[in-house]
Amino acid sequence: MTSQTPGRNGAAKQPHLRVIPLGGLHEIGKNTCVFEYGDDIMLVDAGLAFPSDGMHGVNVVMPDTSYLKENQKRIRGMIVTHGHEDHIGGISHHLKNFNIPVIYGPRLAMSMLQGKMEEAGVTDRTTIQTVGPRDVVKVGQHFSVEFIRNTHSMADSFSLAITTPVGTIIFTGDFKFDHTPVDGEYFDMARLAHHGEQGVLCLFSDSTNAEVPGFCPPERSVFPALDRHIAQAEGRVIITTFASSIHRVAMILELAMKNGRKVGLLGRSMLNVIAKARELGYMRAPDDLFVPIKQIRDLPDRETLLLMTGSQGEPLAALSRISRGEHPQVQVKSSDTIIFSASPIPGNTISVVNTIDRLMMLGAKVVYGKGEGIHVSGHGFQEDQKLMLALTRPKFFVPVHGEHRMLVCHSKTAQSMGVPADNMLIIDNGDVVELTADSIKKGEPVKAGIELLDASRNGIVDARVLKERQQLADDGVITMLAVISTDGVMAAPPRVNLRGVVTAADPRKLSLWTEREITWVLENRWQQLSRNTGGKAPEVDWMGVQREIEVGLQRRLRRELQVEPLIICLVQPAPGGTPAYKGRADAEPDTRPAPRGRRDGNRDRDRDRTPRRELAPVGAAPSAATSSAPVPVAAAKAAPVAAAAKAEEHEISGRTRRRRSTAS
Repeated sequence: MTSQTPGRNGAAKQPHLRVIPLGGLHEIGKNTCVFEYGDDIMLVDAGLAFPSDGMHGVNVVMPDTSYLKENQKRIRGMIVTHGHEDHIGGISHHLKNFNIPVIYGPRLAMSMLQGKMEEAGVTDRTTIQTVGPRDVVKVGQHFSVEFIRNTHSMADSFSLAITTPVGTIIFTGDFKFDHTPVDGEYFDMARLAHHGEQGVLCLFSDSTNAEVPGFCPPERSVFPALDRHIAQAEGRVIITTFASSIHRVAMILELAMKNGRKVGLLGRSMLNVIAKARELGYMRAPDDLFVPIKQIRDLPDRETLLLMTGSQGEPLAALSRISRGEHPQVQVKSSDTIIFSASPIPGNTISVVNTIDRLMMLGAKVVYGKGEGIHVSGHGFQEDQKLMLALTRPKFFVPVHGEHRMLVCHSKTAQSMGVPADNMLIIDNGDVVELTADSIKKGEPVKAGIELLDASRNGIVDARVLKERQQLADDGVITMLAVISTDGVMAAPPRVNLRGVVTAADPRKLSLWTEREITWVLENRWQQLSRNTGGKAPEVDWMGVQREIEVGLQRRLRRELQVEPLIICLVQPAPGGTPAYKGRADAEPDTRPAPRGRRDGNRDRDRDRTPRRELAPVGAAPSAATSSAPVPVAAAKAAPVAAAAKAEEHEISGRTRRRRSTAS
């Protein structure tokens, strides 16, 4: 067989297996992995991540799937390990861009995915197939996948044994070894050991808690602490946790019944997940345990338990809105006991801490932190990872699902278990792992960035939009209206409005600076921004005029005031021959020089010191009063128009690039 790198038009069969993570490496979230052999592509999971504080108006973060769009004809199917959002949250969005012939996954995850697909209107783009423990499915010609039951913070979770032409791959998914699972579904270690005896080519293993020594505590270990806090609470109990942590939610409902409390649910995801889990039998609770949130306020506080979203400080989640006093049905009371039965995902710590602070300032008792015993992780610690290595005995090892330090720590654990350093790789999103029966190496990487979805999930937020939102948040916005005639005359004073801009400059000075920028553009750029049409009104590049004024004022504000607000200039055209606005009579000359070292410093000084004067209409002869001044652009004919346009285009481009680079 001959090797060929896959591209837009597909690939020939190749003697090596290619494994390409598009998300989940050097980060927490958006886990997406591609397995590729010959003409077959198989996806494993397709999750999302939550935005950082600087991603204004962004709801979710997705992996860049350009590589999959280019090779969509080769996609044979997808495997889902479990139903957490960082593993299935991106699927319905991706189905809008490319079809996936079939998706195999556990019953609970597929039920949740079906609802997402119906909401997105993409149910016709794929077929869903439910699987159970030890089921084996065929994907394409080259992949055979066995589902191995594991234990995690979510019910119905699996590891994968993927049989390929080069050998067997164990893909752990999210896991820990819980020997007392809440639902009685034990980790199928026998199947892991079986594959270990048969020979595992490579292990791709969860690294989230690679820095933590020991074994991860079992889920049941939080029961006594939760029971104690609920029993001792004098008023309402408010608990926030991950909606998808089915086992935790089931324990909380059990404790509510034990302590004689009715349950009110807040948060769309909490309502949906509990409904699905009860429908499928993963959670058992009588109907009369639940009370609509509008009616639960009529119950005594001592008989009330509220279960809600918001454990990660998400701005629109129920608990976050309550902490800000913005929830229509629930307000914090000083007698409330609020329990955070979750730990912050890396990147969410500040949001969580701010939520806790607000709740405490409202007088509530807030229970949080590792020392309280109210949360355990769903990801194995170092001893769990050692047990996985011992059972599977892989020839090669690749740590996945974690930030860089976690991957490094996991690789050291693997070395302590006898895996040679030369037999493992630490990879990043977009890296290509090439495996044969005897070797592992990195191939040519593929594109693997991020896609940002706005709050409606209807559009992609590109870098330009994100930069503008950042400018708005940092320095506010300035809008201006300029009236300019078609013969290049400023016909009225500019109107300037500030929103969110903190500046020492008074409005009069800002208006003066705006006039100077408009005047400079008309005198020095008009010839390139308008085209004579033989006696008729010239064709004017009004967008170019606006851009020139915006760039000039941006540079002046950066230099004079050290601020960079977003500037929006609107130009209202006026008929040719409109009388010129003469400018402010009390204006003082602006003599502040440009900073040293700028390539365009001389030009800036000229721009600042340009004497104000009325522009003559196009074609008018210069008067004696203006004969010693620079000739207006409308009358300038010294240089060939083409050469001047080319030079000025280059200058505009340079100014625009400088503006963008400093606004980053």
